[in-house]
Amino acid sequence: MHDVARASDIALTPAAAGPLRRAARNAFPFVVVGAIWEAVAHAGLFPPRFFPPLETVAATLARLTMSGVLPHHALDTIVRLIAGFALAALFGVTIGIVMGRSRRAEDILLPLVSIGAPIPGLAYAPLFLLWFGPGNVPAVALVAFVSAFPIIYNSWTGVKAVKDIWLRSAQAMGANDRRLFRHVIVPGALPYIVTGLRLGLAQAWRILVGIEMLAAVPWGLGWLIFGAQEFLNTDVMLAGIVVIALIGLALEKFVFQRLEELTVVRWGMLT
Repeated sequence: MHDVARASDIALTPAAAGPLRRAARNAFPFVVVGAIWEAVAHAGLFPPRFFPPLETVAATLARLTMSGVLPHHALDTIVRLIAGFALAALFGVTIGIVMGRSRRAEDILLPLVSIGAPIPGLAYAPLFLLWFGPGNVPAVALVAFVSAFPIIYNSWTGVKAVKDIWLRSAQAMGANDRRLFRHVIVPGALPYIVTGLRLGLAQAWRILVGIEMLAAVPWGLGWLIFGAQEFLNTDVMLAGIVVIALIGLALEKFVFQRLEELTVVRWGMLT
């Protein structure tokens, strides 16, 4: 009886070890960085106010969360991020596809995109503040404008990357323009579009954190981080950075990865 139970445990061990091994592998870099951080913090190389240990950051994160301050800042930032990024995704994908399908649109718009994309997003901030004034409007508009560039470029690249043999085969089987667009062009370009959305979201995060302070908004993670800098509250700054990282991880895990699973992975275009 004991031999049967022991054999069962041995048989189950490899299957159970797989997820644990992956979790350990994913957690290992964070454990190493955390250990180095703790070693530096407790070595006294920097004042504790400037380089707090992780337990202080965790306590601050818990305190701000329980008081409702951190969720309020995070919610305002997420609303601005979603509003700006949604506009960028809508117009960016549309413009990129039009550029990929129309040579005239490509000749007109591609030079503008190529010139505007390398300019740092914060360089546009004074103009948007002059045009729209302080508040949420310039923050959302600037996020949409800056994050649209990688979306446009990657959508255009994806449409241009669709193989001609796919198009000719679909046309030979009687596909009209609508079916050609829906069943050939969009699936073929979608891996590039998803990559553009990921890059656009990264751009949106970077510019939003900066513009939240410049636009004089009362709430937001960027405002929290920059405001904490004035009072040397490094633990509050790090708590805000942790929340930004967690939100970005959640968007990647539950939005972009899920989108890939439902589209390009399901269609066999990615493994």
